[in-house]
Amino acid sequence: MTGPFKPARLQGAAIEVEAPGRLHMGFLDISGSSGRRFGSLGVGLKEIVTRIRLRPADRLEVSGPDAGRAQQAANALSMSLGRELPASIEIVDAIPHHAGLGSGTQMALAVGAGLAALHGLDLSLEAIATATHRGARSGIGIGAFSEGGLILDGGRGPKTLVPPVIARLEMPPAWRFLILLDRHHQGLHGSPEVTAFSALPRFPEDAAARLCHRLLMQGLPAVLEQQLQEFGDVVSELQRAVGDHFAPSQGGRFASQDVADTLSFLETQGAVGVGQSSWGPTGFCMVADEQSALALKAACEKALPQARKLTIHIGTPRRQGAIIKTQDPLV
Repeated sequence: MTGPFKPARLQGAAIEVEAPGRLHMGFLDISGSSGRRFGSLGVGLKEIVTRIRLRPADRLEVSGPDAGRAQQAANALSMSLGRELPASIEIVDAIPHHAGLGSGTQMALAVGAGLAALHGLDLSLEAIATATHRGARSGIGIGAFSEGGLILDGGRGPKTLVPPVIARLEMPPAWRFLILLDRHHQGLHGSPEVTAFSALPRFPEDAAARLCHRLLMQGLPAVLEQQLQEFGDVVSELQRAVGDHFAPSQGGRFASQDVADTLSFLETQGAVGVGQSSWGPTGFCMVADEQSALALKAACEKALPQARKLTIHIGTPRRQGAIIKTQDPLV
């Protein structure tokens, strides 16, 4: 399956699901001064994925990396539907967890969509997300799973179940991200994340208005006109505003000092759109093409001891959502 998510009915076959990681580029109105809270910008990634395989079984069996999270998602969906969903689920690849790359949402949606396909269930992506408790604040991960691309969600209103995607754009195919993973740290998650959000001061209404205007009238048009510098400037401003707002909870604008130092160097070398994905510690920046990305990656690893402690990926904006396909049919 490519393009917008559609419920798959592949009952009786083995199923493989590939779900994309994502970068969360920041919230527009954390406090909801306009009546809708959060609203966020993000992008699906081609190279960082969760991949699972499901086969019919007499009971639920889960194996592989992050199996506990997959089991939780399967149990939550089963409880929501009021029926057993037996399957053998093998986690082949898992997005690094608590790194700011959307690992929890992508695992939950992959498991939910895979079980729906395996058992011939007509479930919408929104129903799977709600049943597995995803999309509490952001719709970026759900949008990345549905159809990829650069995604803007409309946040949460009083009756919102899943934040709606209000814009989805194709990013220029040549653009690249440098994605900086610090495997020695984890971003806030679980109860500490909930506590941190509740302790945040009110986000200034004028700042929210400026960010919305900058994104709508400058950032998104710059993507369509392939103006990397202009788009990067908007992302960097969004990141500074959100990072400073989160700073009391994570010890600064960035959760990892090594990521912060490396991004600072990359910015001096011409990278744009500098920031941290979600609670981090993963950081990111943007460059015009693959050659520039390779050159900057080599330069920072040569110049900075901090950079050599990190795992640096070159990321491509993903132009499609999750891939759901059959494996060998049962005989």
